[in-house]
Formats: sequence, structure tokens, C-alpha cells
Amino acid sequence: MSDLNIPDAQTVVKTAKTYGRDLLERVLSTFLQSFIAGVVITQPLDGSMWYAALTGGIGAALALLKGLVARWRDLTNSASFAKGV
Repeated sequence: MSDLNIPDAQTVVKTAKTYGRDLLERVLSTFLQSFIAGVVITQPLDGSMWYAALTGGIGAALALLKGLVARWRDLTNSASFAKGV
């Protein structure tokens, strides 16, 4: 007999749902934080609000990439590099 540890379909779906929710929360919070930071910077410098939105989008894209790399690196239910999360 082989020692394959294959989870059932319900576990896989629950794991993917947990990871997806975690990653979405991280991406959205990073976008909002970056956008607010962009607004704080662009207001005194008389910059465009589109620059603030672009800053938020770049931050969110980087958060998404980081979360995907964290998942690829260590197959857990989290988008974090921290152990045990």
C-alpha cells in the first residue's frame, strides 16, 4: 500500500475558500492603505487623485503576488509567510 495522504474534496474546497478569503482581505486592505497614503502624499504636492489610485493598485498587485508566492512556497491556508498562520 502507498502512503498517499490525499484529502477529500470537502477539505480541498474549504482550504481553497479559507485561502481565497485571506488573500482577498489582504489585497483589499493593502489597496485602501496605499490609496490613503497616496492621497496624503498627492494633496500637499498638488498631484492627481489618479496617482493615488495608481499607488493603491500597485500596492494591491504586489500584495496579491506576495500572497500567491506564499501559498506556492508553503502549502497552507494562509497568504502569509509567517509560520503557523
